[in-house]
Amino acid sequence: MEAHLSILNDQTLVLNQSWAAISTTSVREALGMIFTGSARAVEPETYLVHAFESWSNLAVEPDQPCVRTVSLKVRVPEVIVLTHFNGMPRPNATFSRRNLFRRDQNRCQYCSKHPGTSELTIDHVLPRSRGGLSTWTNCVLACVPCNRRKANKLPHEAHMRLLRPAAEPNWTPVMEVPLGRMRQTWRHFISDRYWNAELEP
Repeated sequence: MEAHLSILNDQTLVLNQSWAAISTTSVREALGMIFTGSARAVEPETYLVHAFESWSNLAVEPDQPCVRTVSLKVRVPEVIVLTHFNGMPRPNATFSRRNLFRRDQNRCQYCSKHPGTSELTIDHVLPRSRGGLSTWTNCVLACVPCNRRKANKLPHEAHMRLLRPAAEPNWTPVMEVPLGRMRQTWRHFISDRYWNAELEP
């Protein structure tokens, strides 16, 4: 039973009507969307598209994950394509230490150096002691020497300048999927730059 629930919680890639990857959803939600007709299941190797009836009639190979019901054994849909939506929703990047390193490319935003992860700190442009918040628009990476120099000041008070204004990154939804959770079959629909991108802390 636990294995079955685990499969239902696995991720399915969602494509819009133009077959652009826009997000992921759980296998459970994907099957529901196929059943109601709001999406079709895609065979990644052949690009054939299936409604629920034809998808549930496909043979399940011994090594293929599947969902079992009382009367059916249904393949896990690894990719679905929406039948009505053709837009690209604006992603909301999660504010986290890892994503901040990724946005700033492991570079000090004051001196532009790449000192190494252990020598980079998170600087609040408006210091927390002066009401600054931990947000995309108030946090940047700073090397230890620059952080010490800026201390409890605003950049201009410390005679320092940011390389660029702190801002929320505009990443596509697929970029937000941890690489460790990506399926091999998604390679057909996701650019190699997502797979080959260097992971940053």
